[in-house]
Amino acid sequence: MKSSFRTISIRRHSGHRTFSDTAVEDVYKFVRDRGLDHAVEREKNLRPLLSIKDLIRSEPAKSVPISVITTKKDSLRVPLRPIEFIRSFPSVFQEFLPGGIGIHPHISLTPEILNLDADEQLVYGSESYKQGLADRLLKLLMINRINKIPLEILDLLKWDLGLPQDYVETMVPEFPDYFRVIKSKLRGCSGELELVCWSNDHAVSVLEKKARTIGKGEYTKGSAIAFPMKFSNGFVVDKKMKKWIDDWQKLPYISPYENALHLSATSDESDKWAAAVLHEIMNLFVSKKVEKDAILHLGEFMGLRSRFKRVLHNHPGIFYLSSKLRTHTVVLRDGYKRGMLIENNELVTSRNRYMKLMNTVKKENKAVPSSSKREDKGKVEGAVCDTNAKAENDKVEGEVCDTDAKAGNDDISGSDVENDHQGDFVDDDEDDDEVDQNQSLNRRRRNSSPRAGRRSFGNSGSRDKPQSRRNKISLKTEKKRSRMY
Repeated sequence: MKSSFRTISIRRHSGHRTFSDTAVEDVYKFVRDRGLDHAVEREKNLRPLLSIKDLIRSEPAKSVPISVITTKKDSLRVPLRPIEFIRSFPSVFQEFLPGGIGIHPHISLTPEILNLDADEQLVYGSESYKQGLADRLLKLLMINRINKIPLEILDLLKWDLGLPQDYVETMVPEFPDYFRVIKSKLRGCSGELELVCWSNDHAVSVLEKKARTIGKGEYTKGSAIAFPMKFSNGFVVDKKMKKWIDDWQKLPYISPYENALHLSATSDESDKWAAAVLHEIMNLFVSKKVEKDAILHLGEFMGLRSRFKRVLHNHPGIFYLSSKLRTHTVVLRDGYKRGMLIENNELVTSRNRYMKLMNTVKKENKAVPSSSKREDKGKVEGAVCDTNAKAENDKVEGEVCDTDAKAGNDDISGSDVENDHQGDFVDDDEDDDEVDQNQSLNRRRRNSSPRAGRRSFGNSGSRDKPQSRRNKISLKTEKKRSRMY
């Protein structure tokens, strides 16, 4: 995956430094970040699992037919066949036939997941969490001075913002000084969340707070603030890119709570302001990450969709794009350290407990049986290997015995020839020729036999036996000739 990095043009347009839109001079190669990819992938099945859990919990009977989950598969974001997904987590879901005669199985929740759900509802009901959630919603309404957001967009960001399922009925009425729900004039929109009162105390970005803390009150509005940047291991920053980043960091920081749409969309000042807006929005999410399509949908409502896309592609040191889970997820780099979320809250802790229960079930159901299967397979393979080894040893020993037997017969025949024909010179030569012919014939048989190669690579003792026999025969022949002369 490659993304184009548009270099700085020396020319100036209306007093602003701009990217070169005519040609792509530099191209940087996308480098994966294993830690951030793991942070995205570890929640692979958590969101659909909790969606099914909420569906079952909302039913009066506290159970639903599997056919209902099947019809709502897309909205629940179930990645597999619903029945397969349900059976993958036996500690979360229970499958039963109502009355013992039901055609379709019904699904209910286990006591373990109900206990975790009770803890989650306590988190949503706590005053500290509700106050923090209201502050984050208020800041989202004030960013770019949009003042109102359609409820459909908030539903897309419900998981990332940490909103409860019924936040419109339960949480919004508790903060009448912050926001309210009004009817929307937009087509296909059921309503909008509108800002009631502007708060200067909340209209301060995360980077501005850090700058004030580090500068000990010396920071003034409009000064330059450098974004924290961190690149993946193996990412190469050349001199041109580094120079542009250094110059870009020195530009004035425009607060995301100001409307700067009047700036040229291709200017560096506009690019830094759009990065500030996206950086502040990402800090409002509980896990500091969001799906790319959802954030671009919000950017389209704000009129910043193209600028958000430009920021995501041109600033890989601030925002990381993960392609895990068959989608693109935007991750705020300075929100993580070594793949772990730096700032935790009660809801993140509750979700981690759900994932721990899910992973424990997987280990019990898959890891243990697979290991036992490996042990059984190892035993069978070991027995087969032992049998083959024994058979091989028997073959080699049989060959050695046959060779020894042949050598013994040759010794006996040699001794008979020596005793019976000591005085006959012609008969001794004929016997020697017969011995040599037999020896060469046996050698050919051994070379042509398929066992010969196995014996030559395997047992060195079986290879030395024929050599010792030939030595014995040659010694006997020399003794005969010495006697005759």
